[in-house]
Amino acid sequence: MTVTRVPPADWTDPRHRDGWHAEIAAGRWLVRQGWRIEAHRYRLGRHDLDLIARRGDLVAFVEVKARRSDRCGAGEEAVGAKKRRVLERVAWSWILKSGAAGDQYRFDVVVQSGQRGGETLRHIEDAWRPGWR
Repeated sequence: MTVTRVPPADWTDPRHRDGWHAEIAAGRWLVRQGWRIEAHRYRLGRHDLDLIARRGDLVAFVEVKARRSDRCGAGEEAVGAKKRRVLERVAWSWILKSGAAGDQYRFDVVVQSGQRGGETLRHIEDAWRPGWR
């Protein structure tokens, strides 16, 4: 089965485009902080990890959330238990495929908030710990 991917410029839902732009902004910000981006949207089936970043032997699996306002809750509140379990499963896939001996792993959340042109990024390091650590 071949899956045809629609390029982000052709996406019709502005929330998806906002999310894509937030992931790009978060990746650039992480690079400026000394991280190297190992993967963007690493997929396992229909699920993905937004960013996988490395600094030395520390690998961060980063979930990015974009919010124009906190009216419907803060971005980090959208990463509930079910979402965390899915992200942990995808992370295991990456670890088995690309992890190195001695690597340390953590799960981070980056929240982009505000309107276009005035966004701010907040990096929540070690946002949660899975049971397999």
